[in-house]
Amino acid sequence: RPGGRFVMLDMHKIGGVPVVLKALLESGHLHGDCLCVNGKTMAENLAGIALPDGEVVRDKSHAVEPTGGLVIVRGNLAPDGAVIKTTGVKKLAHTGPARVFDGEEAAMKAVQNREILAGDVVVIRYEGPKGGPGMREMLGVTAAIVGQGLGNDVALLTDGRFSGATKGLMVGHVGPEAFDGGPIALVQTGDLVTVDAEAGVLSMAVTDQELATRKISWKQPEPYSNGVLAKYVKLVGPACRGAVTH
Repeated sequence: RPGGRFVMLDMHKIGGVPVVLKALLESGHLHGDCLCVNGKTMAENLAGIALPDGEVVRDKSHAVEPTGGLVIVRGNLAPDGAVIKTTGVKKLAHTGPARVFDGEEAAMKAVQNREILAGDVVVIRYEGPKGGPGMREMLGVTAAIVGQGLGNDVALLTDGRFSGATKGLMVGHVGPEAFDGGPIALVQTGDLVTVDAEAGVLSMAVTDQELATRKISWKQPEPYSNGVLAKYVKLVGPACRGAVTH
């Protein structure tokens, strides 16, 4: 179901993505002098594109919302940041005890066994670019949580990723990822975790001294030792830099 009156076909009929780019360029949100793959600048490529119709694609002065649908949160749980899709989310802040799972399968099993309770913060780690490896989508777990009627009462955070279909207060791309020893690797079940999209905060009520102590006993999981995935783990960068290989 669309979030408003229009669907993708309506945008296609007025010119599609280039119209959106034109609106962003005209409002100063894109650098017109950036080169594109065809050797021309962004401004040159968009020179002949019509301005938005004001209905399907609005201009900046008549934006649907005052802010965008994605929020970056940071804190002692995500020094490199994490991402929340706030569009359609009724509850933008949540504090509760962590329920920690190493991998999607363990989390899904707990949800299916109805072990997750209202107020919990589900933490799924070792699903980042290196930890997965491949940064899997955690939509299955979030869908199961919503299906049990807990979508507004449970938060979820992961170093994995989400698609646009995610509902509820779900935090992805937590960095540094657990495989690299990021703070998400040090969270323990029962730790009090706060997610606040309005304040831009993702934190846990654990002192720096305690985190340092936990880090001493932390051990990196055994990585893939051969094959394509072993090469990928060695070459891939963090999610905050696009999870691209170098």
